[in-house]
Amino acid sequence: MSIKVVRKKLGKARLWGEADYEDDSIVLDPRLKGKKELEIIIHEAIHILRKDVTEEETERISIELTHLLWAEGFRKVDNTNDIPLQDGSL
Repeated sequence: MSIKVVRKKLGKARLWGEADYEDDSIVLDPRLKGKKELEIIIHEAIHILRKDVTEEETERISIELTHLLWAEGFRKVDNTNDIPLQDGSL
């Protein structure tokens, strides 16, 4: 399985990302940066890879993996940390 990433503004839906099960893709809001972007990529990938995992468990796992990877120095380009993890709001 190859998960595709599509970037599309999701502000009206009040989401940072969503999993599209029809084509195994992740839709991400292009305004995501840094640590929050990593968290949402992991979160939505878990939904695609493990449809049986609850939302609460998906949040817990995605936050733990985000903290681990961030602590190990994994970065894209942006290093901002001004958006809290998984608080459910934009």
